Amino acid sequence: MIQKSNGSGRRILTCPAIHPCDSISPATLLSSLIDLGRDVCSYKSKFFSVNKRNARATFRQIANLLLFLREIRDTTSDPPAAFVLSFSELHLTFQKLRFLLEDCTRDGARAWMLVNSDRAANQFQMLIRGMATGLDVFPLSTVDVSIEAKELVELIIRQTRKATFRPDPEDKKAVKDLMRILKQFEEGTQPDPVEIKRILDHLGIHKWSDCNKEVKFLDSEIEIEFSNRENERKLELLSSLMGFMSYCRCVIFDSIDSENQHLNSSCNCNETLKGIAGDDLKCPISLEIMSDPVTLSTGHTYDRRSILKWLNSGNATCPKTGEKLAGTELVPNLVLKAMIQQFCAGNGIAVVASSRKNRDISRTTEAGSLAGEEAVKMLAGFLVNKLVNGSGEEMNKAAFEIRVLTKTSIFNRSCLVESGTTPPLLKLLSSKDNSTQENSMAALLNLSKLPKSKGVIVENKGLDSIVHVLRRGLKIEAQQHAAATLFYLASIEENRVLIGENPEAIPSLIDLIKKGNDRCKRNALVAIFGLLTHSGNHWRVLAAGAVPLLLNLLKDIEREDLVTDSLAVLATLAEKIDGAVAILRRGALPLLVGILSSSTSRTGKEYCVSLLLALCVNGGRDVVARLAKNPSLMASLYSQLSEGTSRCSKKASAIIRILHDYHEKTSSALVTPVLQRERFVHVS
Repeated sequence: MIQKSNGSGRRILTCPAIHPCDSISPATLLSSLIDLGRDVCSYKSKFFSVNKRNARATFRQIANLLLFLREIRDTTSDPPAAFVLSFSELHLTFQKLRFLLEDCTRDGARAWMLVNSDRAANQFQMLIRGMATGLDVFPLSTVDVSIEAKELVELIIRQTRKATFRPDPEDKKAVKDLMRILKQFEEGTQPDPVEIKRILDHLGIHKWSDCNKEVKFLDSEIEIEFSNRENERKLELLSSLMGFMSYCRCVIFDSIDSENQHLNSSCNCNETLKGIAGDDLKCPISLEIMSDPVTLSTGHTYDRRSILKWLNSGNATCPKTGEKLAGTELVPNLVLKAMIQQFCAGNGIAVVASSRKNRDISRTTEAGSLAGEEAVKMLAGFLVNKLVNGSGEEMNKAAFEIRVLTKTSIFNRSCLVESGTTPPLLKLLSSKDNSTQENSMAALLNLSKLPKSKGVIVENKGLDSIVHVLRRGLKIEAQQHAAATLFYLASIEENRVLIGENPEAIPSLIDLIKKGNDRCKRNALVAIFGLLTHSGNHWRVLAAGAVPLLLNLLKDIEREDLVTDSLAVLATLAEKIDGAVAILRRGALPLLVGILSSSTSRTGKEYCVSLLLALCVNGGRDVVARLAKNPSLMASLYSQLSEGTSRCSKKASAIIRILHDYHEKTSSALVTPVLQRERFVHVS
C-alpha cells in the first residue's frame, strides 16, 4: 500500500503520489495511513540542510494527527466507508510530504535545495493546508473517540489553515551569499574562502566526499535539463552551482576522505552488482539490456527507445501494470544506467550506444554559464600551481582532481590543457609513488581525448614517458591507462609512426595482453588495432608475436568484447600475405569457423568474416579447399547475408562465390593455367 520512493527515478521537488484505489477497505487505508505518518516522522532524526523550521512545524502536526488516527484504530474495529474520502486525501498528502522531506535531507542535493528553498517552503505550506482539507471532510461527529481527540483535530485544522511557511532566515542569507560568490566568479574575482566555508557549513558539507556528491548530483541534473532544454535559466543556474562545487572540492578541501578514492574510483562496483543478474537490467518491452533507462510516473523503468515507441503508438498506460499514466515525462534513471555500464564492462557485454550520446557530448563542450566557466578557469590555475610547486601529497591530489574533472567534460579538458597542466603531469609519470603515477597517467588519458592535447603531449616528449609507464608502471592500472592513451594518440598518422618506431611500444602492448587483466587486454588490443592503420607497423606487430598470442586468446576467453577486438587485429594482419601466412600456419581455420557459428556479437561476426575472406584471398586454393569441406560454414555465411551489416553481407557473399567457384571447378575436374600461378600455403 505504501509506495516506497525511488531516488534514482524521481526528480527533486516532484511528488508522484498515487491516490489510494476506490475499492480499498477503510481499515486497510487507516492502517496504511498510520504507517505512512510514522514513516514521515522518521525523518525527524535526519539532517535538514534547508527549511529546518518548516520541517519541525510539519512533524508537530503529523505527530498530533497520528494520536487521533491511532485512537480511531483502537476504538473502531470496522471504520465506516464514510472515512475513506478523508483518509484518501490525507494519504495523498502524507506521500507528498515524505517526498518533500526526502528532498530536504538528500545527500548531494543540498546546494540545489538551498537555491530552491522558497519553492520548498511553498510546498510545505500547500501540503499542510492539504491536511486541513482532508480533515474538513472527515465526519468527526460520527466517530466514537474521546472529546480530547476531537478537540485535537479541531486544533490541527485551525493551525494548519493559518500556518505560514517561509524560508528560514539562515537559508535566505546563505542564498544571498552564494549568489554573491557566483557573481564574483562571473567577474573573474577570487572568492573569499571564509565565505565559501560558511556556506558549506550551513549545508553540512564538511568533507571532500560530501562535495563530490553535490557535483555528481548537479551533473546528473544538467544532463536531464540539457536533454529537455525547456528552462535555460535553470540549466544556467545548475551549471553555475556545478562550477562552484567543483571549485570547492578542489580548493577548500585539502584531502580526499573517501576510502581508496585516490586509488580506484570504481573499486566497489563488484559489491554494488553482487546478486544482480542480466535479466534484472533488461527492458520489460524489448527484453534486451537497456542502454538508456528511463522511469515513468508509475515508477517502472524501460529503455527509452522501447517506451517511446509504445507511447508514440497511442498507448497511455504503463506496459507492465496497465495503469493509466498521470503524465508522459521520462526521467533518466542514471543510477541504473551506471549499474548497467558496470555490469556490461565486467562481463564483456557490448551495449548499444544511446541515441542521446552525441547531445551529451555536445553539452560538455561549454561550461553552461559564465560563472561556471570562470570558476573552472580559476580552478585550473590553482591545480597547475599545485602540480608545479606543491608537496608530493598536493601533487598527487592535484593529479587526481584533474583526473576527475576531465573524465566526462570536454570543456574541463580544454581549460586544463590551455592552463598548462600537461607538462607537469608528464613529469609526474616518473614518480616513485604508485598512486601519483597512476593518477597522472589517468589524467593524461582523459586529456589525450582532446585533439589539441595530443600535439601538446608529443611536443613535450610525452610518448617516451607513456611507453615507460606501459612497460614498467608501478601498478597494473597505470599500465592499463598508458595503453588507452596510446590508442587515442594513435588517431593521428604522425603519432602512429612515432609510437611504432619506439622499440618498446608494441612489444609492451603485446606483453600487457599476455599478463594484464581483461581491461588491460582490451586497451592493448584497441591500441594495436589503431597502430596497424599505419602500414609500417604491420611487421612490428607480427614480430612481437601477436598472432599465436591472439589465437590462444580466442581459444581461452569467453568475453565477447575481447573476442571481437582480437578478431579485428587478426583481420587487419591477414590483409597482407605475411600476416595471412602466420595465421594459417597456426591452424586457425577450424577455430575461426567455430567462432563465426557460435558468436553472439554482430561486430565479432563481421570481423570473423573479414578475416576468413582475407585468408581465402591471400592463402590460396588450399585454404579454400579446407573451408569448402566444412559443413557448417556455408550456413553461417548465408545467415550473415540477412542478419549482418551491409559490409559483412558483401564479404560473406564474396566468400560464398569463392566456395561456389571452387566446387564448380573441382566437380568439372577442370585445371586452368590460373591455378598454376596461385600461391599455396600449407594449412595444418
